[in-house]
Amino acid sequence: MKIIDIQERAVPIKSSIRNAYIDFSKMTASAVAIVTDVVKDGRRVVGYGFNSNGRYAPSGLLHERFIPRLLEADAKSIVTEDGSNFDPFKIWDILMTGEKPGGHGERSVAVGVLDMAIWDAVSKIEGKPLYQLLADRYRDGRADDKVFIYAAGGYYQPGKDLTALQDEMKGYLDLGYSVVKMKIGGDSLAEDLRRIEAVLKVVPSGRSLAVDANGRFDLKTALAYGEAMEQYDLFWYEEAGDPLDYQLQAELSKHYHKPMATGEDLFSMQDVRNLIRYGGMNPERDYLQFDCALSYGLVEYMRTLDMLKEYGWSSRRCIPHGGHQMSLNIAAGLGLGGNESYPGVFQPFGGFADNHAVMDGYVTLPDTPGIGFEAKSNLITLLRSIAE
Repeated sequence: MKIIDIQERAVPIKSSIRNAYIDFSKMTASAVAIVTDVVKDGRRVVGYGFNSNGRYAPSGLLHERFIPRLLEADAKSIVTEDGSNFDPFKIWDILMTGEKPGGHGERSVAVGVLDMAIWDAVSKIEGKPLYQLLADRYRDGRADDKVFIYAAGGYYQPGKDLTALQDEMKGYLDLGYSVVKMKIGGDSLAEDLRRIEAVLKVVPSGRSLAVDANGRFDLKTALAYGEAMEQYDLFWYEEAGDPLDYQLQAELSKHYHKPMATGEDLFSMQDVRNLIRYGGMNPERDYLQFDCALSYGLVEYMRTLDMLKEYGWSSRRCIPHGGHQMSLNIAAGLGLGGNESYPGVFQPFGGFADNHAVMDGYVTLPDTPGIGFEAKSNLITLLRSIAE
């Protein structure tokens, strides 16, 4: 059993939308195909992976360091003891050989891309959906039969007025979502409050709306937004300040007493542990959003979940960023609290399997072996073209 080829392509996911920090006019993502010598049901097993939006394609790191390391590894060093499958944990160690601790940067994204593809291949070789493989290995076989998802949108966009924002959010509710999210911090506080209040007119309650500042605020501004928004009883107030400014987060938690969320820009177990130690997050109220596709993959994600358990956090407080099928499988297989969804943007990577509609804020998963990319027609067409 061996890997015979790894292909990567940088794919544009550009859009005219922007959040409080960046626009997406030149956004890219890396898509990879790991080709194995294993044949199942007459088809060669190929594992696919990609990185989430918000971080550009790490093509240079993949081709200069991580893909060569994996291809040069001895075949016996990347498989299980009985040789029946690839071992994602051994492969992770190989990918990180020669890498100093700390300074995670974009390398965590490159490793996350390959880790996703490895888990896709592993679960295809076992003939199971990834969520069931994870449930069998780590949860006594108990996979959730559906996963809570919320619709992320509400971006700033040229010509987008309050009516257009309301129509967008009503559209998500019509699709079956019960919670929607919008951006803040890209305009003045007064204007953002007008935007929030416009959306509140078309959603059932404040608990149906989350807001996301994408780390834009200093402490003074974060507190001002918090004071103004607390009356709305929102689903959560997300990433008010710089993701590594744990003191800001801790101070905000003393003043804003409704749910908060952060973590999509934390890329290691150690980063998350520092947030838990010093960020003032409440395990009974707040949410964690780290994204395996940006943070060294599922191998590191499971280490993070183990750490959180030690600190009294339930996995149900984790609702990952990214809106992709990998996180959806993890949510169902390991019992997370839900997953983000992008019903309107970042295609073909955003969104889930065809013919699995959202109902009352939840979605089901296909029984397709692997992560389920083959059940999403626009995505699998792209991914297969990379392997050819």
